[in-house]
Amino acid sequence: MYIQDDIQKGKKKGDILLTKDTLIVWSEAENYDLALSFQEKAGCDEIWEKICQVQGKDPSVEVTQDLIESEEEHIEEMPETSPLIDLPSCELNKLEEIADLVTSVLSSPIRREKLALALENEGYIKKLLQLFQVCENLENTEGLHHLYEIIRGILFLNKATLFEVMFSDECIMDVVGCLEYDPSLAQPKRHREFLTKTAKFKEVIPITDPELRQKIHQTYRVQYIQDIILPTPSVFEENFLSTLTSFIFFNKVEIVSMLKEDEKFLSEVFAQLTDEATDDDKRCELVNFFKEFCAFSQTLQPQNRDAFFKTLAKLGILPALEIVMGMDDLQVRSAATDIFSYLVEFSPSMVREFVMQEAQQSDDDILLINVVIEQMICDTDPELGGAVQLMGLLRTLIDPENMLATANKTEKSEFLNFFYNHCMHVLTAPLLANTSEDKCEKDAVVGSTKSNAICPDNYQTAQLLALILELLTFCVEHHTYHIKNYIMNKDLLRRVLVLMNSKHTFLALCALRFMRRIIGLKDEFYNRYITKGNLFEPVINALLDNGTRYNLLNSAVIELFEFIRVEDIKSLIAHIVENFYNALESIEYVQTFKGLKTKYEQEKDRQNQKLNSVPSILRSNRFRRDARALEEDEEMWFNEDDEEEGEAVVPPVEKSKPEDDFPDSYEKFMETKKAKESEDKENLPKRTSAGGFKFTFSHSASAANGANSANSKSVAAQTSPASSNGSSSKNATLTTAVTATKGSLVGLVDYPDDEDDDEEEETSPRKRSRLGS
Repeated sequence: MYIQDDIQKGKKKGDILLTKDTLIVWSEAENYDLALSFQEKAGCDEIWEKICQVQGKDPSVEVTQDLIESEEEHIEEMPETSPLIDLPSCELNKLEEIADLVTSVLSSPIRREKLALALENEGYIKKLLQLFQVCENLENTEGLHHLYEIIRGILFLNKATLFEVMFSDECIMDVVGCLEYDPSLAQPKRHREFLTKTAKFKEVIPITDPELRQKIHQTYRVQYIQDIILPTPSVFEENFLSTLTSFIFFNKVEIVSMLKEDEKFLSEVFAQLTDEATDDDKRCELVNFFKEFCAFSQTLQPQNRDAFFKTLAKLGILPALEIVMGMDDLQVRSAATDIFSYLVEFSPSMVREFVMQEAQQSDDDILLINVVIEQMICDTDPELGGAVQLMGLLRTLIDPENMLATANKTEKSEFLNFFYNHCMHVLTAPLLANTSEDKCEKDAVVGSTKSNAICPDNYQTAQLLALILELLTFCVEHHTYHIKNYIMNKDLLRRVLVLMNSKHTFLALCALRFMRRIIGLKDEFYNRYITKGNLFEPVINALLDNGTRYNLLNSAVIELFEFIRVEDIKSLIAHIVENFYNALESIEYVQTFKGLKTKYEQEKDRQNQKLNSVPSILRSNRFRRDARALEEDEEMWFNEDDEEEGEAVVPPVEKSKPEDDFPDSYEKFMETKKAKESEDKENLPKRTSAGGFKFTFSHSASAANGANSANSKSVAAQTSPASSNGSSSKNATLTTAVTATKGSLVGLVDYPDDEDDDEEEETSPRKRSRLGS
């Protein structure tokens, strides 16, 4: 055995052995250190006893022989009486020796500690910096290179007491000077020139405390050393500069504490920030100061950070941000957004409370949240970086998970009522504007065979609509009644599904995701809304347009129908099979649609069996109840007439805000963007139908809102000639109009009766069914 051989070697040579927990360590010859590692301490102790038995030593001791000087690194603890390292005299001809000494101790924690104590006790650092000045005056390049190695090595000793000396006002610029002379560089860097001439310290408000000013200067310079001068930490051992990071951290804590305590200083900053007479440059400096101030606050302990933000709130940080975020200067708005993000991250409830109080005194247009939404809508960045950040902040603010509930009030209900009454119309303005009938008709291509005009979305607009849809999808999942009421009042899902025609696939997927989230709730209110409005039509059209291409859109649509099949949502299954199965039965690469048909037939058989089991005298009394019973209050709310909407479970969105009532800033933004930006060059070909079926989407938004328009009376579909196979029987008319009682959809959709459907199809060739029966 190897272990037995090692034991015999230890016996013969008398090498030093020691044990520590699960390790047995010994030296062999002069240049080899070996170790045995055990998984458990018991196994280590057993082998250690055998070694000690062979050597005739007591196994209770951890070391079999006294250590000589070369083995000191094996012991973690340094005796208090151990002598310090003798430093060479601080002279020019000794610089190479000093550099070798400093470099050699970095691998040994014990020797690093000894060297740090020696440097501290003898005031050695100041002597070295005096030599630096001499070398620079003499242009002694070799000496300057040695001093670079020495100063960098002292920094890596990771000793706070040495940092206090090196980063003092007296020494720090000479330390930076030493670090300029990196031997690996052909020419020295000019860090001192940058710190003294290029980097200018700006006092937005005069700082009267000299200690605070000195601490700010020191922190900036040390941060510069860490971030710019020294190599990246990954090059060195882990935590080699941990003390330097801590030094900067505690400096920032002191700066924030000293500024927070000086309320006169902060009050003056706020006064100038909100003063209309303040010039743009000054205001930009003030906002950047606050941004850095809030960034420093992240170093505070939780209780101190709480006090810090409460102080800012008391001084009026939110009203100030409301003014600044609406300014034209892009840099100012960006800094204000960063400050706002710190506040939202710290306390979304504080922000919500402010905006609700503000709503009682101000118009909707100047509310803080509406200002944020308008900034998101009007972001001129082609990649919408600022809009993405603002959308994240909005989602945090409307997230019920971080809303408080106390004995006196429920923040969730109060804030969501506020948001849907005062802010939602601003958020959905671009969506409604880009999917309106007027816009679609205006931008429709002359001679196009498409029944629905493609929404005029260039890439940037498509990105914005995708962000809005992401936020609305979040609302569907978390806001229940509020978003349900809004969707049905605005017929929002129909407008969203217009985007299934977008040439940008990611936007079509966002629209589909919105519908998928609604269906995922398995709410019969939504299911009725979808079936009565025939809202599967644009989804199936998109699937058929996609043809045989196996892509994300194809998978997402099939997953939607697969979910309906697996969850056995009976009302949707019946609607899909009865209206669209002829178009979908040719899709055989998945069993989803055949499975839907099977589910439909099974349910039909069950209903027939139930009907046959009922005595004939009772069959005439048509009593039908949905499989998924609705709550009584929801049933009443859903069947309310328009004039009784005020008694709904959730107050409906105010009717005073029409769909086209969106902020003027959005229109101005669109005009400016068209004038300044070149048109979108991304003229990708529109998806063409590779299948034989095509549906027409003729339920207009006006019909959905209660208009008795002849054009909204039927939704029809037909096969293309290529798919008819010459059979006239397959060109039979299939109407998908659904009769409904008046007011069954809260006055949203006025559906015609069957007789009107037949008459309309006979008199209007444009409305003839094109779906094979």
